[in-house]
Amino acid sequence: MSQFVVEFGQAGTPPAVEGRLDAPAFHRNHEPIWQVIGASLAQAHGAVLEIGSGTGQHAVTYAGRTPNLIWHPSDIIESHLASIAAWRAQSGLPNLAEPQRIDVADPNWAWQPGGQLAAMLSINVLHISPWTVSQNLIAGAARFLGLAGRLFVYGPFMRDGQHTAPSNAAFDASLRAQNPDWGVRDIADLAALAAGHRLDLTAATPMPANNFVLTFVRAN
Repeated sequence: MSQFVVEFGQAGTPPAVEGRLDAPAFHRNHEPIWQVIGASLAQAHGAVLEIGSGTGQHAVTYAGRTPNLIWHPSDIIESHLASIAAWRAQSGLPNLAEPQRIDVADPNWAWQPGGQLAAMLSINVLHISPWTVSQNLIAGAARFLGLAGRLFVYGPFMRDGQHTAPSNAAFDASLRAQNPDWGVRDIADLAALAAGHRLDLTAATPMPANNFVLTFVRAN
């Protein structure tokens, strides 16, 4: 079952002196996610924007594997932005940009310096945010992705109105009890939303712990 974390460092391992946070989920999921996204990113050039970078560990790891891409991490929580900056400083990677504050609750959100993106990545965001964030993420991908650019979204999802495991149904109920605007999204709903923005859902790849990586491609 997926775990519910909004702000890292509030429980569990405290931040390092320089502000680096550690997400237990990162150690479980970064390699399985890479197995899905790595082949296409290895062939891409340009910029990648990560929405909701959390601790920054995914951005550092993936930037280190794709020197042909400039990674732009983002978040809305100050402790996360500090952690991303600390991981970036420790890594010394020349292709990892400074973290920026992006709030996808804003329908007019933008990234800096702007322009077309080769790819976007969002990990464990949509279920702990209102449906408007899903709408704004998809709309932003349509604005910023170049032709054949990819949006990768990782997390727990339903399929055609059905949970993929009883544990995900319980997780969904716990999310909605915490905030009625949150919840596990349906792949079909996201695919329909994307289709209205010239994005095709080309793959829904099952992952460990009843999660998926959804791959959307900018069609035209």
